[in-house]
Amino acid sequence: MTVTVSGHLPVEPYDVAIVGAGVVGCAIARRLAHHPGLGIALVEAQDDVGQGTSKANTAILHTGFDAVPGSLEARLVREGARELAAYAAESGIPVERVGALLVAWDEEQLAALPRLAEKAVRNECHDTRLLGPADLYAREPHLGPGALGALHVPGESIICPWTTTLAYAVQAVRAGADLHLNAPVAHAGHTDGVHRLDTPRGPLHARRLVNAAGLHADTLDRSLGHDDFTVTPRRGQLVVHDKFARALVRHILLPVPTALGKGVLVAPTVYGNVLLGPTAEDLDDKHATGSTAEGLRRLREQGRRILPALLEEEVTAVYAGLRAATEHDDYRIAAHPAQGYVTAGGIRSTGLTASLAIAEHVTGLLADTGLALGPRRPLEPVRMPNLGEAFPRPHQQPERVAADPEYGTLVCHCERVSRGEIRDALAGPIPPRSLDGLRRRTRARAGRCQGSFCGAAVRALFEEAQR
Repeated sequence: MTVTVSGHLPVEPYDVAIVGAGVVGCAIARRLAHHPGLGIALVEAQDDVGQGTSKANTAILHTGFDAVPGSLEARLVREGARELAAYAAESGIPVERVGALLVAWDEEQLAALPRLAEKAVRNECHDTRLLGPADLYAREPHLGPGALGALHVPGESIICPWTTTLAYAVQAVRAGADLHLNAPVAHAGHTDGVHRLDTPRGPLHARRLVNAAGLHADTLDRSLGHDDFTVTPRRGQLVVHDKFARALVRHILLPVPTALGKGVLVAPTVYGNVLLGPTAEDLDDKHATGSTAEGLRRLREQGRRILPALLEEEVTAVYAGLRAATEHDDYRIAAHPAQGYVTAGGIRSTGLTASLAIAEHVTGLLADTGLALGPRRPLEPVRMPNLGEAFPRPHQQPERVAADPEYGTLVCHCERVSRGEIRDALAGPIPPRSLDGLRRRTRARAGRCQGSFCGAAVRALFEEAQR
């Protein structure tokens, strides 16, 4: 089990190197780790897994009801949703099947709902139902006035994206994959059947290469002589409302989608908060993850129409993520057999849902390039700490506290995170390298006080573990 954050990278070539340890890259590493004869490297530019788009999405497990029928994305989202739901149940990843309501606010949107229901059927989503205003307001009594109807999609769910990415990575590493952090790829080349990835930690070599570099996938693709797509970072700003707002909404409230995406939604989270967002701003800067006054103002305007009472609730946090949008309507997943190279680009907001199916698809493409996978073995199951409000937390389990009192000693009172949970995260197979990484593993400092009360104690525990 190897996780490196500094020092020179190994000299010997790997069988497969995966660039990018987001949810898709980690899923691919996990899938390849089923084959014990393979040497696998997962190479990440930042100091933790899931540090890019994967940590800042809307945390929805999609049905794929509104994907382009017949597209690769539609198939992989459909397959991936089933696989991830089962995987989450096995691994302790919190999922809540709250369902979604696609709300029509004018006659044009209302007319689009039957077409969306037909599209859902073509995507093998057969349980949608059109609702009139009376049914809609019975389901969502706090919805703003003037809604004309909705399409009910009962299969849409909410999930913890942080735990999902980490679970994939932990299983891959435990099965023998090497995770190399702090290793941004500055240049890639292919000579005599071997890829060379140049990083600040020295070169890494591999006989097969998978490009799961997210926002930078087009740059890596071009360094290998391809020009299949261009990534335009699409910023999505979101507002996180306090847990007191959770009683205001029962479903994921979706707008009728546009060419820019699914639009601004209001959704509960598995952590007990309520999300408002995202915006959809096409930018040039692949690092522009800051929130803006104008973006937040627009969100508040739209939120006031969707759920007026939400605007009276406290805001816990705001954040922004960048989606890897391209000029194409579909994922850009392709194999280049002569180079032993597979690219997985243009994976946007549905990447979390489709991740396991994408991993299976990419593994098949690698086999088509001539990679000898060898026998497949089951992986050691992983059991992740529960971060969801709808499921028992350690401090709520008397037998667990009796066996280890550290689980009964709360450090972060807003999110009810115990010393035991922080200790476990810091001693995990892929420990956090920052306080933000610790927050994604435990929820410590993610509550209404944002660490004002517990920040010093959490930092002290973190720094003690670094010694």
